[in-house]
Amino acid sequence: MEHVKTNSIKGLLYLALILLSAVCLIPFALMIVNATRSGSEIMSGFSLIPGSSLAANWKVVADNMSLGRGFLNSIFIAVFCTALTCYFSALTAYGLAFYKFRGSKLIFTVMLVFMMVPSQLSLLGFYDLCNKMRMIDTYWPLILPSIASPATVFFLRQYILSVMPRAILEAPRIDGAGELAIFHRIALPIMSPGIATMAIGCFIGSWNNYLLPMMIINTPSKRTLPVMVSELSAVKDVTTNLGATYLVVAISVVPIMIAFCFFSRYIISGISAGSVKG
Repeated sequence: MEHVKTNSIKGLLYLALILLSAVCLIPFALMIVNATRSGSEIMSGFSLIPGSSLAANWKVVADNMSLGRGFLNSIFIAVFCTALTCYFSALTAYGLAFYKFRGSKLIFTVMLVFMMVPSQLSLLGFYDLCNKMRMIDTYWPLILPSIASPATVFFLRQYILSVMPRAILEAPRIDGAGELAIFHRIALPIMSPGIATMAIGCFIGSWNNYLLPMMIINTPSKRTLPVMVSELSAVKDVTTNLGATYLVVAISVVPIMIAFCFFSRYIISGISAGSVKG
């Protein structure tokens, strides 16, 4: 009787999870369906039945924006931002976690304070700084700040303290390994699940970044995909370009899904490796 009760509870839990997954997938399905419908059909109401305006929407996209160029610009920025954020944040977190030096606690406290300050408050000062350094209309202001990411450093510091004992660093030091070699060969692989977790959020945040590229980039051919999508919405009336906007948004989700699948492998493999008993 107890076994039947347990199976019934599991069945209800699985059913609830399936329903919750279906509800979460409805916005994605609606986005894809609306990419095939005309603006008037979308404005008429909710529907999950595909329309016949995919070719017309694609023509609007091709006539009013350079989709391929926007993709390349966004991928270039997102990849470099993700790589710089993950590497330098991991290096900083490793140093704050395992090296004791004067001012380390102060640095960590300052980082926590900066995490609480909204980034929008510094936009005017950041723009003025970029203007004085003649970086306006370049990708440098979009990429270089990713080297300093307090939230990522905080997360990775807490992560490495929980998964990596300090004693594991003594053996390579006795063997004569340098500090950077220890970081790259021992600490970095152990931190890979945490790094992959933060890389997903960093890539998505950089890919979807709209406000800063809109302020910094002036040349149309250098603009990122989110800026181009906003310009597409303003080319004609909203009803005319609504289906085309949904089409571009649906296409822009593909790199995010690829990045999630790529980094999630490292998260799962790291968890699996940690669960194996020696």
